[in-house]
Amino acid sequence: MDSGSLVVPSPFGPLTLFADEGRIVALEFGQGIATPETPAVLARAAEQLADYFAGKRDTFDLPLAPSGTPFQQRVWLAMRQIPYGQTRTYGDVAGDLDSAPRAVGGACGANPIPILIPCHRILGTAGLGGYSGLGGLDTKAELLRLEGAMQ
Repeated sequence: MDSGSLVVPSPFGPLTLFADEGRIVALEFGQGIATPETPAVLARAAEQLADYFAGKRDTFDLPLAPSGTPFQQRVWLAMRQIPYGQTRTYGDVAGDLDSAPRAVGGACGANPIPILIPCHRILGTAGLGGYSGLGGLDTKAELLRLEGAMQ
């Protein structure tokens, strides 16, 4: 079985992971419904997330397949290249992609696999910016504190 869903604990409450064809396609904040059988990729993701939240992991080694436009895909790839504990601004990423900060922010907000695709590492020039996950900016700040990128 290579498709399904799994609910995992986190410091922010339950997270529901979704897989299709052996790749992770979404992570949602909140309690979802788990499929009766757990695909291997979701079991690996659960272990890696537990290690991440425990401060034992700073990278994820999982096959991801987020659905989005070609531009969103480029932004999400740029996010995955921001190292653990570091941040960039919407403007930094926009400059790298020959785009606009607002467009980068839109792609951040559309990220279907938060945490694993670390949109929390992208900040505004005058503050945290936004965060579409449960808890909003409080959750973003906690993720940045976990990684040592914020006091």
